[in-house]
Amino acid sequence: MRTNIVIDNDLIEEAFKYSTSRTKKDLIHEALVTFIENRKRRNLMDLKGKIRFSDTYDYKKARERG
Repeated sequence: MRTNIVIDNDLIEEAFKYSTSRTKKDLIHEALVTFIENRKRRNLMDLKGKIRFSDTYDYKKARERG
C-alpha cells in the first residue's frame, strides 16, 4: 500500500542510528514490525496473574511429551 506521510527528520536520523536499515522504507517496515511485537508481548504480560493452573498440572511432564 502506498502512503504519503510527513515524518520528523530528526526521528528518522536517530532511528537509523539504531537500525541496520539503509532506506526509509525499510526503516519504517522494521519499526512497524518491532511495534507489533512489543504490543503482542505487552498483551501477554497483561495476563500475568490472571491464568490459574490446576494444582495437579505438571509442566515438566508436559515438556517431555513434545
